[in-house]
Formats: sequence, structure tokens, C-alpha cells
Amino acid sequence: MWIKTLQETKSSPETQDLYCLNESSKNIPLANLQIPNCGLPSANLAAPNLTVEEGKSVTLSCSVAGDPVPNLYWDVGNLVSKHMNETSHTQGSLRITNISSDDSGKQISCVAENLVGEDQDSVNLTVHFAPTITFLESPTSDHHWCIPFTVKGNPKPALQWFYNGAILNESKYICTKIHVTNHTEYHGCLQLDNPTHMNNGDYKLVAKNEYGKDEKQISAHFMGWPGIDDGTNPNYPDVIYEDYGTAANDIGDTTNRSNNIPSTDVADNTGREHLSVYAVVVIASVVGFCLLVMLFLLKLARHSKFGMKELNNKQANKPCGTICGRWLFRL
Repeated sequence: MWIKTLQETKSSPETQDLYCLNESSKNIPLANLQIPNCGLPSANLAAPNLTVEEGKSVTLSCSVAGDPVPNLYWDVGNLVSKHMNETSHTQGSLRITNISSDDSGKQISCVAENLVGEDQDSVNLTVHFAPTITFLESPTSDHHWCIPFTVKGNPKPALQWFYNGAILNESKYICTKIHVTNHTEYHGCLQLDNPTHMNNGDYKLVAKNEYGKDEKQISAHFMGWPGIDDGTNPNYPDVIYEDYGTAANDIGDTTNRSNNIPSTDVADNTGREHLSVYAVVVIASVVGFCLLVMLFLLKLARHSKFGMKELNNKQANKPCGTICGRWLFRL
């Protein structure tokens, strides 16, 4: 029977013509030979719709046939979900409870085996579950800037990015790229083409399907603000974005409305410079005023000295009689 089965499964022009002798010594082709109590088994898996929601339970039923009567067993591979089976002669059942999303896409087989050979019937398990963002990191630079992410979900989640709280409309300059798909897991990145300081900020990813949603956020710093930030402080944009306002839908068209908002350090430096200028002006004014006062006093002293000297000279040149006459006249 093994030889007959081998010829049936691997028939080719080179297959030998094999015969068996019956009790009458008559040649009977092996392909036509009916061997009693020696038949290949069969397995039939009566599976319901194996598209189930995470956390639910499902029961699979299987029947087998063959002569000799085959053994029935289940091949569940590396199934994570809790499961148990029951077997009674040619009937068997497998109950899977609290189904895990990690089991989506796995194959479950019912196997029938006897001395002649084996047969199996298989189904694929599909699990529907809400999205989960398992990975979201700060941007990295390669050919383009990339904010890498990994999302799990089934059915495939819809992805939406937000920039500083506003919906990010994707364009040819900034768009989502899925690089690797592993059944219910998607690896990709938000790709940015030559971002500038205008693209610094908070990026939030929202993944959503009919069973729920998940979201995560990261802060991205691509370059420093011209003349203000040298790019060494990744937390610098937080100061700017407090009054930045709502970002435009398309980052490529975002306008900067914060050019008139200086940083705290710049404002302090400017104030100190103005104070220094004022101090210099005041000191110079005081010194100049003092110099003017001193010059005025010196000039006044010179005039007073020369006036007294002239008066003394005039009185010394007058005759004594004239002077005395004036005193007598006064008396």
C-alpha cells in the first residue's frame, strides 16, 4: 500500500508498471489492487469563521476516517492563547479561549494518522484587535529625516499625524512611508524632506481602526533658530512654541509668526547692554557738568581779583585832599 500510494502521489512517465499476484497467480496491476483494511486516513476540519476579536473564544471540530481507524491529534504550533482539546474515536474538538492578538495569522491543523499514512486539514486564525503603537522615536537623518514608528493592529489601522496639536496634511515634502509589513505589524516612518527650524515641535501619531485607537507623541528638533539657537539645546523650541499659535496644515507651508519673540537670554543681554549705555551717558553728563561749574568758578574768581586790584590802584593815585574832602562832605 505504501508503494501504491507513492506511485499515485508521484506519477510520472518513468513510473514502473508494478503487478501483484492474486491467489490464482494472476497478475493484477498494483494501481488497481484493492487492499482490505489498509486505507489512507482522511481529516475534515469543520471550522467556523476563524476571524475573531481579541479576548474572545472559539471552538474547532474535526472528524477523521480510515482503515485502520486513524489517530486524531491537533497541531497548534506555537499558539500563545490558552487551549484544550477533546477526542472521542473519530471526532475531536479544540477550544481556544481569551484569544491573543499574537496568534493572528497562525495555522491550526487537525491531523489523522494510521499505519498507511496521514492526512490533515488546516485553517488560519485571524484575530481583530485595536491598534497599538509599540515604537515611536525621535527623528533620525539618513537620505531624509525620518520619525520611525511601529504600529500593530487588525484590520490595518488608519494613521494620522498631528503637528503642535494641529492636523498635519501630508505632501510630497512630508509623508508617511511603510517599509515593512509583518501580517498585523507595520514598520515605517514619517519622512521629512530637508526640514528646518520651522519644523521643530511636537509630533503626535494617532492609529485608529474600528476596535479602538492609540496615540503617542515625541518632540523633534531638526536645527536651531537662526541667530538665536546654535542647535545644542534640544529643549529650546519649547520656549518658542508656547506662543507660536496653531500650525498650518501643511508643514511645508507653515509661516513663522514668532520672529518677534526673543528668547529670555537675548532679552536679558539686550537689557544689560542698554543699562550700560545709560550709565556711561549719565557719568559723562555729570563729569561735563562738573567741568563747566569749575570753569565758571575759575572765571568768576579771576574777574573778582582784577576788579579789586584796579580799585586799589585808582584810590592810591588820588590826592589826599580829595579823599578827605569827600569824607568831610559825607559827615
